[in-house]
Amino acid sequence: MFKNHFSAILGIAAVFAVAAMPADAADDIEVAAQVCSACHGEHGEPQDKTTPIIWGQQQSYGVKQLHDYKSGDRANPIMSPMAEGIAQEDLRRMAAYFATKSWPAKQASHAPASPPNGIAICWACHQKNLEGGLSGPRLAGQSYEYLLASMRSFADGERTNNSDMPQLMKQLTENEREMIAHYLSAL
Repeated sequence: MFKNHFSAILGIAAVFAVAAMPADAADDIEVAAQVCSACHGEHGEPQDKTTPIIWGQQQSYGVKQLHDYKSGDRANPIMSPMAEGIAQEDLRRMAAYFATKSWPAKQASHAPASPPNGIAICWACHQKNLEGGLSGPRLAGQSYEYLLASMRSFADGERTNNSDMPQLMKQLTENEREMIAHYLSAL
């Protein structure tokens, strides 16, 4: 519970930090993006496992998520105010900045020998290697907690900023979602 409150406090502090920046520094995407490290990690590894890795994530996905937070199509108590503070013309530049970063290296782990039931529905958009592409973000290597929370929010209808995901996630059982999240996080 403390971690959730701590993350919220960090996010609110980050909003104020961006607002307090001088105008010329706020125009510099690299400087502005440093605020993101409070939650997403200084080297791309979030401290809170429910926070996604954004370093190395597809630019198209980053633009869409920032746009959706800004427009209200996706709600989050930390990200929505953060995105509101980014000028519309800077959304693409911010997403491009993170897309050029290297995906954080993970310690070696063992993925299950064979993909779990239901994983095939992920391949169409997230590609066979699950490292994403134009139509979907990278899932391989995200944390189990983030992946499971995202799949549940789509299945429960809480997250609706993708027209296909709620229906796809409802087709899976809770156990299948858990198995897929374990598999993806180990990749």
